[in-house]
Amino acid sequence: MGAARNSEALVAAVERLRQEVGDARLPLDVPGRDDAETARRQLIAQLDDYVLPRLRSIDAPLLAVVGGSTGAGKSTLVNSVVGAAVSRPGVLRPTTTSPVLVHHPDDLRWFEGDRILPGLARVTGRDTGEEQPGTVRLAVSTALPAGLALLDAPDIDSVVSANRELAGQLLSAADLWLFVTTAARYADAVPWDLLRTAAERGTAVAIVLDRVPREAVDEIRPHLASMLREQGLPTAPIFTVPEIDLDDGRLPEWTIARLRSWLEALAGDARARDIVVSQTLRGAVGSLSERTARLATASRAQRDAEEALTAAATECFEVAERRVADGMTDGTLLRGEVLARWQEFVGTGEFFRQMESTIARWRDRITAAIKGTPAPQDSLGEALQTGVAALVLANLEAATSETVRSWRRHSGGAAVLGSEPGLGTVPEESTTAVERLVRAWQGEVFDLVRTEGQGRRTNARIAAYGVNAIGLFLMLVAFAQTGGLVGAEVGIAGGTAVLAQRVLEAIFGDQAVRDMAAKARARLLEMVDELYGQERGRFVRALAAQAAPVDQADRLEDAVSRISAVPR
Repeated sequence: MGAARNSEALVAAVERLRQEVGDARLPLDVPGRDDAETARRQLIAQLDDYVLPRLRSIDAPLLAVVGGSTGAGKSTLVNSVVGAAVSRPGVLRPTTTSPVLVHHPDDLRWFEGDRILPGLARVTGRDTGEEQPGTVRLAVSTALPAGLALLDAPDIDSVVSANRELAGQLLSAADLWLFVTTAARYADAVPWDLLRTAAERGTAVAIVLDRVPREAVDEIRPHLASMLREQGLPTAPIFTVPEIDLDDGRLPEWTIARLRSWLEALAGDARARDIVVSQTLRGAVGSLSERTARLATASRAQRDAEEALTAAATECFEVAERRVADGMTDGTLLRGEVLARWQEFVGTGEFFRQMESTIARWRDRITAAIKGTPAPQDSLGEALQTGVAALVLANLEAATSETVRSWRRHSGGAAVLGSEPGLGTVPEESTTAVERLVRAWQGEVFDLVRTEGQGRRTNARIAAYGVNAIGLFLMLVAFAQTGGLVGAEVGIAGGTAVLAQRVLEAIFGDQAVRDMAAKARARLLEMVDELYGQERGRFVRALAAQAAPVDQADRLEDAVSRISAVPR
């Protein structure tokens, strides 16, 4: 009962790992992503095609997958073992494009459903020679003993990539890898790559050395055995098939008698079959930890790339916000159009010089200017609004373009940009949002003036100029203050804000003016920060749509650790 509970716990743990691996996403194009994605697909395939089916049905027939290089004679060997043309050999390569699974009639129930290889549809009947990709053909043979099935796989070095991938998938679904190679090609690199993988995963392997010249057997067989020992497969049996003419397309019985006897012994001896199955299953389950760890590492690389892209976007928009702050206090906004409109508002330069005597005379002349010529005041307000909007929008556009350039330099960024072509430009609605922001800020500045002017004397003074005019003065002062210095003290645009500063001080007092200007600047920066945050959000959302789940690596590691924790 304890063993049964452990078996059920192991199945449940592997099923959870299968779910996590299946849900895993590696969307960002970072170094190593393609290899990791290939490894993920291979892991899914082995879990679906072998590990879970074998754990759920430990008594199912032993499946020996016959694999090898192009022209090694795999199909001929299978046909010879079963004594019938169940798999189509030929001179054209590749020949086996759809795998053929040969089984005893009593074992049909194990293979007709999707217990193993669920991604391949089953077909039956005679092989007509037509290509049937995505299928496995079932062939019944009484020549094979019950408890053993042979699966003829496509070439592992096929010129067709789909055939190579399918061959690798089928070999991962095997209890036993029956590798067929030739005396001329047994040292080729491709077969040994797969054999090394088999050794690493503990898979049971047997070698069929085909087309061996009689005079070369004593030389080639020991060399092949030595290579198997070096690659961690010292116990893999070697069956040699001499170079000989075929008999009606099949090998003479005596050339495969030893191989046939060995296969029949596996099928007939439950203990021997269990040893092979247990070796391969134990190796496959044991390999899950390292293979999942590589996938978890790839997941963390995805997360690192996402964080780097997020940080790059954040930095670009923070730099833009700092530039807005600098532009608000370095006098930039008080030059050009604003300066011209200000001079229109207060009068000519001669008048400006005549108003240096007393604050009362400034107030009188400014009041007259406001009451008599309202247009200059409107022009000044419009110029300030346009200047602030231009500053905010220009830096927004700069932040957007800098983020795009930065993302193109970072791993994964170019693909995200490609998925969202509009990211590289500031949308029209954002331009409108900038204009709304500036108007809203101006309204808040006017509200600030009203709030600060609640006293009767102060309110009267404000009324003499008008809330809007005082608000414009406050904006000028806000844009002329740097580190406590104001107006002429920092030489901004020839003293543009000196008059506004002194008028405000006469109304509110020196400290109050400084506090109000600081509040106005801070509020504008808050609004800019909010707007820039929304614009940065376009990049963040596009990235999130392409990014792997945050806890993906942790979930993978937790799932595989549960497998290791099951007693076996």
